[in-house]
Amino acid sequence: MPASVLIVEDEGIIAIEIEMVLRDLGYRISGKAKDGMRALDLLASTSPDIVLLDINLKGNMSGIDVAKVIQTKYRIPFVYLTALADQKTLEQVKGTMPYGYIVKPFNENDLRTAIELALHRSATQKQALKPPSRESLNRKLIEPLSQREYEVLLLLEEGLTYKQVGERLFIGHNTVKTYQKALFAKLQVSSRHQMSQFLKRRP
Repeated sequence: MPASVLIVEDEGIIAIEIEMVLRDLGYRISGKAKDGMRALDLLASTSPDIVLLDINLKGNMSGIDVAKVIQTKYRIPFVYLTALADQKTLEQVKGTMPYGYIVKPFNENDLRTAIELALHRSATQKQALKPPSRESLNRKLIEPLSQREYEVLLLLEEGLTYKQVGERLFIGHNTVKTYQKALFAKLQVSSRHQMSQFLKRRP
């Protein structure tokens, strides 16, 4: 299935142009947002594979603010779009660890190259951080994980919300919370961060 792209761009004409180019290149469009709050709504509801993110957005949130949320909550690749290429702007975005940086005006090849490289880098990183199998995990635990607990664990590790996990597994979000509580107890952790660190430990 083609990768889905969320376009976060406050200039309507530019957003439409980007959408047309991306569709011609075979990508799916998960949504378009003109401001940071709408971008966060679409991130939660559409689960895109990658985000094209304008740095200067209308409203209270900048593209950099949105990037920080993506970093901590969603862990999906994002590529900045900007008309600014000065040193000050570059310094501002470095800390968010973008997967690419496209300077406007850009062409079809710029978009394709940036997206493909970002998706490849993200896939490589995820493979390197691939969680252990249920069998290898259970060898470390006093009380083993069930198959469903393991499925919930993997989705939580991806950074999905309770609602998103529930939608993937066709269960209620309160049931997801119950599974998370059981996972915390079996792994002897008290937060998602600690759970993630537990999974990263190698035998």
